[in-house]
Amino acid sequence: MARLIYSAIASLDGYVADEDGGFDWAAPDEEVHAFVNDEERPVGTYLYGRRMYDVMAVWETMPAGPDPSPAVRDYAEIWRAAEKVVYSRTLDEPRTPRTRIERDFDPAAIRALKDGAAADLSIGGPELAAQALRAGLVDELRLFLSPVAVGGGNRALPSGVRVDLELLDERRFGNGVVHLRYATRG
Repeated sequence: MARLIYSAIASLDGYVADEDGGFDWAAPDEEVHAFVNDEERPVGTYLYGRRMYDVMAVWETMPAGPDPSPAVRDYAEIWRAAEKVVYSRTLDEPRTPRTRIERDFDPAAIRALKDGAAADLSIGGPELAAQALRAGLVDELRLFLSPVAVGGGNRALPSGVRVDLELLDERRFGNGVVHLRYATRG
């Protein structure tokens, strides 16, 4: 059975975006980006909400510019190779290949997807991840904590949901980012 992994880059106070929707402070440097790439390489399917898909769809045409970094080129290849499932009631057609639209988040369908998958699944976006956490579907949480407190915005983890965790790994990066990898228990 494949694992369902929730990864997020968050501020130290737990937000993926500030109150204005900004997340420029979360841009990974080359060291962090290369690590993220290695974490994402085994993922076969990305599960996204509509807003996260809108953010991530740029990877279909990346890298842009005259001289993209090796990590940017590598991530673009990883992202394009994976299947994508977008949960949206308003999106009519996907803008990227290897992408399908689902209207509703169905925990039983996710369990079946995990059971039948040959590679891990990644869930992106805190609102969709909250649904998966509430349903007990998430097997791992991978948080990249950035050395900034933004004071409010879009929370990385939902309120009102208890998830007991076991620390599997941690890593510190030169730019002050800390990676924490947890397994869910229960």
